[in-house]
Amino acid sequence: MAEAAHTEKSLRSSIARARGLGSAKEGVQHWWGQRLSALALIPLGLWLVISLVCHAGADRAAIVQWLGSPFTLGALALTVIAVFYHAVLGLQVVIEDYIHGKGAKFALVILIQFAGFGLAAAAIVALLVVAFVG
Repeated sequence: MAEAAHTEKSLRSSIARARGLGSAKEGVQHWWGQRLSALALIPLGLWLVISLVCHAGADRAAIVQWLGSPFTLGALALTVIAVFYHAVLGLQVVIEDYIHGKGAKFALVILIQFAGFGLAAAAIVALLVVAFVG
């Protein structure tokens, strides 16, 4: 009897045995997104820290002038986008790993997606207001 069960299992293809057991390449895009955003944040974060240290103690007019530079404004916008993208991906992984109810998981993932987009948009609008309105 045990031999018959063993023979039946061995007749199944490897794909049939693996079906439902692996990721089937789902999540690879998410994994790459986290790695690439983290990689982008290394030079952007270093640039931001160095820039803030160099402008420590500067008055408002100097900061507005610095922020009005196209390079500075673009680099800050890229930093904001990368930070919020990376944060949303990381929070999504935490929710998927530790929230077990399907409805709660879905609602929280949607909430962090909207919150991340909204906060990033608000930060970029704030940068534009300071840069152009002063």
